[in-house]
Amino acid sequence: MDKKIERLFQNWQKRNIKGIYCASRAAALEKILELVPKNASVGLSGSQTIDALGIVAGLEGSGRKVYNQYRPGISRGESMELRRQGATQADVYLTGVNAISEQGELVFFSAYGNRTAGISYAKSVIVLAGVNKLVPGLQEALQRSRQVATPLNCKRLNYATPCFQDGVCRQDVCLFPEYKRMCCQVLVIEAEVAPDRLTVVLVNESLGF
Repeated sequence: MDKKIERLFQNWQKRNIKGIYCASRAAALEKILELVPKNASVGLSGSQTIDALGIVAGLEGSGRKVYNQYRPGISRGESMELRRQGATQADVYLTGVNAISEQGELVFFSAYGNRTAGISYAKSVIVLAGVNKLVPGLQEALQRSRQVATPLNCKRLNYATPCFQDGVCRQDVCLFPEYKRMCCQVLVIEAEVAPDRLTVVLVNESLGF
């Protein structure tokens, strides 16, 4: 672990956020399966980082209940209901993150709000991130979320936004009904009041957007 990450973990400690370092995605998957109790239910946000590790299959394969809004064959209404249940009823909420400042702030963007709701108020939250999400400060974290992560997600999900075309954020004109805006909610976690509620698993790999 290099000095920058050591300082980040020290900053998290001051913010009442638990940090866990994993050298690889395989180690991170093993750690998350260890962190989630065997009888726990799990809610989750859409995340390329979660997908990259195969966590959902690992959780479901071990018999844990997952509010999986991406389960094949379900309707749009069923998917939205699973998002609500995952954010409000699950024992553990699992999510990626758009950016992390070296001071320890966590930045999340959301379209529908299930992500921000789950992160803000679930009983237990596990945030999974690759080291590519680290940036110097909060303004850079917001900039990365808006100018890097969101355009890539819009292209991946075929959202009709200005940034879909060229990757350039135009938040002043990205409004309804002309566009289908993705970054509708912004959540910045500066600290956590409840000890042990929020854990960040930081992986020494480039993962997700």
